[in-house]
Amino acid sequence: MTSGGQERSDPGNRHWSARLDELGIALPEVVAPLAAYVPAVRTGNLVYTAGQLPISGGELADTGKVGAEVSVEDAAHLARRCALNALAAIDALVGIDAVVRVVKVVGFVASAPGFGGQPVVINGASELFGEIFGEAGAHARSAVGVSELPRNAPVEVEVIVEVA
Repeated sequence: MTSGGQERSDPGNRHWSARLDELGIALPEVVAPLAAYVPAVRTGNLVYTAGQLPISGGELADTGKVGAEVSVEDAAHLARRCALNALAAIDALVGIDAVVRVVKVVGFVASAPGFGGQPVVINGASELFGEIFGEAGAHARSAVGVSELPRNAPVEVEVIVEVA
């Protein structure tokens, strides 16, 4: 085997839980659904997560529009929290070590009028996947500005991963 990043991107040799430990990242509890849906669904070799809000300890970490009440930097941290919540849902469904690669990330940013920094905000999620999964964390992505999100959340992230 070569470097750790290459080793980890080999579908037959995944140790993502060990990588989380190396990074000092603990996955949170799965966020309970806020309506009539489940946190994640598997079909074939794909897992789709529901949109994840920046909930921590059962509470929304912040509220408001990015570019007004919420700074870009804070929103990027919130997007990272959303991504951790998505990983928790994936882990609960199939186990984090079953992940082969991150396929797609969709991020929604509650944007103040004129705000155009949605890609920078969603980098908070994308960079987390790179830290954990290396090359297997490289993904397609959409970063969309919206006028409102549930519970006045500043950001919401959904993820699609390939699993073994």
